[in-house]
Amino acid sequence: MRQPPVLDATDREAMHRKYAVEREKRLRSDGIRQWRALDGIVASADTDPFTAVMPRETVHDHVEFLFIGGGFAGLTICARLKEAGFDDFRILEAGGDFGGVWYWNRFPGAMCDTAAMVYLPLLEETGHMPSAKYVHGPEILAHAQRIGRHYDLYPHALFSTHLESLTWDESASRWIVRTREGDKFTATTVAMGTGPLNRPHLPGIPGIETYQGEAFHTARWDFNVTGGDWDGGVMTRLADKRVGIIGTGATAVQCIPQLGRDSGELFVFQRTPSAVDVRGNHPIDPQWYAALEPGWQAKWLRNFVQLQATGLAEEDLVHDGWTDGAKRIVARMLASDKPPAELTHADFMAAYHDSDDEQMTRIRARVDEIVEDPQTAQQLKAWYRQYCKRPCFHDDYLPTYNRPNVHLVDTDGRGVERIDETGVWVDGVHYELDVIVYASGFEFNSEYTFKSGLEVYGRDGRTLTETWAEGMQTFQGMHIHGFPNLFIIGHAQGSALLSNITSNYTDQGFTIAAILGHLRASGARTVEASAAAQAAWVESVLTVPKGIVGGPDCTPGYYNNEGQHEGRRERLNSGRFPGGSLAFFDYVADWRTNGRFEGLEFDGAAVPPSG
Repeated sequence: MRQPPVLDATDREAMHRKYAVEREKRLRSDGIRQWRALDGIVASADTDPFTAVMPRETVHDHVEFLFIGGGFAGLTICARLKEAGFDDFRILEAGGDFGGVWYWNRFPGAMCDTAAMVYLPLLEETGHMPSAKYVHGPEILAHAQRIGRHYDLYPHALFSTHLESLTWDESASRWIVRTREGDKFTATTVAMGTGPLNRPHLPGIPGIETYQGEAFHTARWDFNVTGGDWDGGVMTRLADKRVGIIGTGATAVQCIPQLGRDSGELFVFQRTPSAVDVRGNHPIDPQWYAALEPGWQAKWLRNFVQLQATGLAEEDLVHDGWTDGAKRIVARMLASDKPPAELTHADFMAAYHDSDDEQMTRIRARVDEIVEDPQTAQQLKAWYRQYCKRPCFHDDYLPTYNRPNVHLVDTDGRGVERIDETGVWVDGVHYELDVIVYASGFEFNSEYTFKSGLEVYGRDGRTLTETWAEGMQTFQGMHIHGFPNLFIIGHAQGSALLSNITSNYTDQGFTIAAILGHLRASGARTVEASAAAQAAWVESVLTVPKGIVGGPDCTPGYYNNEGQHEGRRERLNSGRFPGGSLAFFDYVADWRTNGRFEGLEFDGAAVPPSG
């Protein structure tokens, strides 16, 4: 690792002024309204290019448990239910197989930016060894399908099925489930695990609908247009094509090296550069892996969360960019003159700012080391704090700009001016293109029911959209007063662990299995959060100060509500447990095993919240 750069007060002040200038360029008055749906422009989000939809009989029956979504959330939680002896459940999935985000996002170069040893759930249980520290999309999808086979989950799945509505039937104490395919059945309990990046969207560029060439979103990659395959095969149909890609975020960082390799000419349209640090991928040693002791993955998961939450641990088992960042911040904080017991959140943020100044200076220097053209190198430098946007780690992205056929079109923060029938306009210059690839991301700050593509009707017909109109209202991020027997699976108002989303699912699987077990054992018909417990939880979430992710001084993005004001609603929608992720997991572990289930009501009998 390079030594920290020496920065004096003048250097830091100049850097922060540059951050403010670059942020101001990118602020938009329309905020999250700048995005638009895929429909009518490129292949719909509901279009499945990977699996032919086969006719089937509609379903009209009852199940004890329904899980919405066949990604790692559904797989992990239903695996835990199987282990606990539950077998009467169903999984609804819009895709043609298990995999969730990894079923849909088959763009070339796709890989996880968290180490496979902690990202891939149930490795020990399924007996799988990841091929490398960071694995590519095909291996991740194969592991999702492996979990499905190992736990015999395929007979429980309805694939290519789109949930339309969930309606609570008070008289029968069950959910009425309707799908777009004509199914109507009931479920005693339901868990929603549609994922944080479920609904792809497009930039609201004037004229986008007029383009006459080939175009698609990275979440619906069209290999019929490009040739090649998800395993890295050469995209031969692009060899004589002028290809444009709009977006330079985490997805683009992964697919641009492949497009640069295979396109006749590639034009990268950049509004904001990504901060791209070293990845340093390497194969997993089978002998080392075989020597790991039983229980190793639980140990690794806790170690990763502990370092993310506190920056302190006896050892760093994962040793990646995420854990390195946390260790740097805490080391800087502990180096102060204050005794550890007197350190405050303000001290933590000051340490973050100081260490981040050095880290981002390193990352920008890395661009100069790799990119040969000085102007291109300058335009690829990220002028914001590393955690303002999703941190990227990649070793092939920056060298791609040394290819003679790859052209960076930097828009100086303004974005693409407009699109017409034949190409893209930037600053009055027209770029004629044969193919446009939209690497423009997903809905993140919009309403939960909009992102999920369905409405939920609770007690007295009240919708979830109405209930959450002023922000997410839950107990533990999972339970909602007025919506019995419903579990929300995610990270908000819980651990808020964004660096490794699957850790949240692993923990929630144990929690749901425990609650369903209590329902069975007690003979209770319903479970929901008490009004008092939910109100107290919501207020506790609001006490948490803004951490290092996003923030009002950051360049606009989905981490900070596109740079717009974050009020009570936004704070609730992205809030977390006051003690942090490690404290949340420890709290919930005790909560689900002490037998009291404080804060929940079973058949209307409230269990008071503890403490």
